[in-house]
Amino acid sequence: MIGSQLQSMFDLVVGAGGGLEVRPRAAGGRHGSAAKVTGVFPAVLLIVLLSPFPQGKNVVHQLSVTLEDLYNGVTKKLALQKNVICEKCEGVGGKKGSVEKCPLCKGRGMQIHIQQIGPGVVQQIQTVCIECKGQGERISPKDRCDSCSGTKVIREKKIIEVHVEKGMKDGQKILFHGEGDQEPELEPGDVIIVLDQKDHSVFQRRGHDLIMKMKIQLSEALCGFKKTIKTLDDRVLVITSKSGEVIKHGDLRCVRNEGMPIYKAPLEKGTLIIQFLVVFPEKHWLPQDKLAQLEALLPPRQQVRVTDDMDQVELKEFNPSEQNWRQQREAYEEEDDDGPRAGVQCQTA
Repeated sequence: MIGSQLQSMFDLVVGAGGGLEVRPRAAGGRHGSAAKVTGVFPAVLLIVLLSPFPQGKNVVHQLSVTLEDLYNGVTKKLALQKNVICEKCEGVGGKKGSVEKCPLCKGRGMQIHIQQIGPGVVQQIQTVCIECKGQGERISPKDRCDSCSGTKVIREKKIIEVHVEKGMKDGQKILFHGEGDQEPELEPGDVIIVLDQKDHSVFQRRGHDLIMKMKIQLSEALCGFKKTIKTLDDRVLVITSKSGEVIKHGDLRCVRNEGMPIYKAPLEKGTLIIQFLVVFPEKHWLPQDKLAQLEALLPPRQQVRVTDDMDQVELKEFNPSEQNWRQQREAYEEEDDDGPRAGVQCQTA
């Protein structure tokens, strides 16, 4: 409605310089002077004047991709079902001249019902017309198009190629303009593809960076190591920790320019971040007579002087599941001692 009003008030004409100008329509259909408007309004006018019909609904599809797809880029084919204007009847739905205004809804496509919901209280309900199914018009069954059965559109399979570019990210949208369902007197909507990245077994993405965890033995943490990393484009990186460079549990190291490609600048990459998890030996892994030799090689341990006023206790392994069970049991026993909790009532005969 607003678009029609604007179209009746303004015209789009070619100016002296060859560019497009928005001119208000004067009395008698003559053009007035070029509109001196600023801001967003001229753009809105151009959109309205260049789009004679409103746009149909957009269609959104999820496309599952791997982290490798987003790293290397990939082209995927997607089969879509869409409505297209029936070629046989050219979107009329039947023989020319056979379309008439629906007598039940008077062409509105909706029916108004008055319903009493209480003494002296009524409610107005609006429903889709059961005769024309909201179209506002009807076609006699004998005059309906035998190709579309009067629906004006037919279902068609469409294959689109989705180009996933290097550096795109989870949730990013790829737009296919005008590839949505077609309807008479409506510009087709758009098809919007939303990328849905699967979880990766090794890497996690954070912006342009890639994060991974790597387990190393205690000997490697203390004495150095060489490790390999297979990248998302099947290259193999060799990383080295030199002897004497002690790595603690949870330490982070990075490799520059080995993260994700940057979208629209794929020659640039983020950072590969590695978090090291130091694996300690199991219990009693070393004979008792060897421990003294090991201790002599390690930094000295802190000596504590124990006095008579100190309490010596036993250090045991902690089991979180056992602790949770004990807390639940204590809460239950406390409830038995104090009676039912507030808000809980006993049943009476």
